[in-house]
Amino acid sequence: MGEEKKISHCCFCSMQCQMEITKKEGQYEVKPSYSFPVATGKLCQKGLQAVEHTISEQRIRTPFMRSDRKDAWSESTWDDALSYVADNILSLQQAHGKDAVAVYGGGSLTNEMSYLLGKFTRVALQSKYIDYNGRYCMSSAATAATKAFGIDRGMTFPLQDIAKSKYIILAGTNIAECQPTMMPYLLQAKKAGATIVTIDPRNTLTSKIGDIHVRLEPGHDSIFVNGLLHVIISEQWWDHTFIEERTSGIASLMETVASYTPERVEEMTGILAAKTRTIARQFAQADSGIVMTARGVEQQADGVDNTLNYINLCLVTGKIGREGCGFGAVTGQANGQGGREHGQKADQLPGYRSIENEKDRNEIAKVWGIEAKDLPRKGVSAYELFDKIHQGEIKAMMVLGSNPVVSSPNSSYVEAALQKLDLLIVIDLFETETAQYADVFLPGSSFLEAAGTLTNLEGRVFYRPQASVLPKDAKLDSEIIVELATRLGKGAFFPYETAEDIFDELCVASKGGKADYSGLTIRKLVEHDGVFWPCPTTDHAGTPTMFEHTFAHHDGRAYFHAIVPKWSGEAVDEHYPHILTTGRLGIHYLSGSQTRRTPKLQQKAPVPVAEIHPWLAKKIKLAGKRMIKITSRRGSITLQAKITDKIQPNTIFVPFHWGKQLSINTLTSDQLEATCRMPEFKRCAVKVEAM
Repeated sequence: MGEEKKISHCCFCSMQCQMEITKKEGQYEVKPSYSFPVATGKLCQKGLQAVEHTISEQRIRTPFMRSDRKDAWSESTWDDALSYVADNILSLQQAHGKDAVAVYGGGSLTNEMSYLLGKFTRVALQSKYIDYNGRYCMSSAATAATKAFGIDRGMTFPLQDIAKSKYIILAGTNIAECQPTMMPYLLQAKKAGATIVTIDPRNTLTSKIGDIHVRLEPGHDSIFVNGLLHVIISEQWWDHTFIEERTSGIASLMETVASYTPERVEEMTGILAAKTRTIARQFAQADSGIVMTARGVEQQADGVDNTLNYINLCLVTGKIGREGCGFGAVTGQANGQGGREHGQKADQLPGYRSIENEKDRNEIAKVWGIEAKDLPRKGVSAYELFDKIHQGEIKAMMVLGSNPVVSSPNSSYVEAALQKLDLLIVIDLFETETAQYADVFLPGSSFLEAAGTLTNLEGRVFYRPQASVLPKDAKLDSEIIVELATRLGKGAFFPYETAEDIFDELCVASKGGKADYSGLTIRKLVEHDGVFWPCPTTDHAGTPTMFEHTFAHHDGRAYFHAIVPKWSGEAVDEHYPHILTTGRLGIHYLSGSQTRRTPKLQQKAPVPVAEIHPWLAKKIKLAGKRMIKITSRRGSITLQAKITDKIQPNTIFVPFHWGKQLSINTLTSDQLEATCRMPEFKRCAVKVEAM
């Protein structure tokens, strides 16, 4: 057997690093590719192992069914499995209405699959109930950006601008573990003299490169940022010209932050007044500056407010729309950006259009060849889908590319919901914790086998070619959806033979929308190593830097939002006096469905380990013991403990990549942010005991 080389992109984080895959005598070797202008010719440890799960012996390669969930799986043919699914969907909808069937998607799917799932739900199923796991990742940042700028593109600048910035604030983001190949940009900036500030309850691998670290307790972000804004405004470090010409709402912001002196902020948060003054003055006076946030800031009950306040820092200093400046929400999932642009979110249509806007509805209906009146209205957010199951409104659910039993807060509630369904269909590579509750389990396609486009964290749309053939008898995810649509009597609306067919329609559907892809083609993406959206015409070069001349609101201005911090999340008390926060490890990805089945990664982190401060360890008499019991208002879990002074004293950190008895999300709060419906993963009141 000869040597075969293919080019692909890593299936994990939002950097979407390009890789060269060599197959020789049945063995794979993965190396970084130097031609793609994103990851500076590097791969992280997950990227180097990205192929392994696709060839795992645990991967299923044929459909399975069972008549009772207590029974073992029985192998099925595709014809029998798809007929069973279609017949049962039609029967349930006839008995309970079109909305009795829901779809739950994923943030690592291609743009084509995201678009296809949205269209399938609204045209083939005619249901309003679709959402995706990106709701748990990016919804706070998306809502905040839309409120402030009028449009949501995770980063308002290209990655290369990081190296050109003189002052960088990283809030609630551990880039060294979550997006490791972004670190060279930060190191280049530092080498060129940039100051880096990290804001996190933990001293992380990222904070090691920082000049200043702010060890902030979860829930204190807006208080601290109000202190920074107070200094900038009261000491007249703000950009008067930019504010007057390009923004609205500064008077309200000034009034709100007037009382947040650094001394008051110190009393409320424990952050020294001198540190607040230093950061505020340095950021404001720097020639250029970038603020980046991630889940630590956003996955809170006031996550939208937190993000808006960090955006305020960019606006008040005029640090946006020019080289080395801007705001960036660091997308977590492989296609977290594209996944929310083209129809997986409950309230959105392709092109980031609103499903409640009549003009948007009419335009998408025309592209799809249906009447606008037949297009469902908005549904509910990802977690609220499980409420609808408990209420008896949703009777069937299809889950594709996600594992909500592990990734959802208060996950016992989600497990109970899935057990109430009359029909659960799961499309995945592995028997995940969610698939264990399924009636029909269909083998999905891996990132190597499915060609398509993705949109990385900087807004670059690029093409990922097919790099491997499907296993025998397997189907592409897109083929499964199209075949189901046909069996539901809607095949005429899904005439696709290739991913490019779907992409071409997606581009047409996005024309005139906020996320306008209408000037893109696969050929253009390949020739230019990706193109930044918006790209409204075929001769348009794309938009690497957003807001150079205008913002996306009707008046062209950006809007300040005065934030009054409020304790809207779960409160600590005498019974639950400590704070649990969750996050990722560099070794694993999301619910661990892929990385826990990659031997070299799983060996490095086989179980979650709780990080606990020496002060708290002494308080609970942990000395000489290795295990702790963490209890919230929803349950308990016993884990190994690691005592470290690199964490805020009253905070316990636990990674979330495991299921069953090791799932920290059995404890987390399911309180949702009021507007975007983001769950509060980052702040959960707990008590801790030595075991």
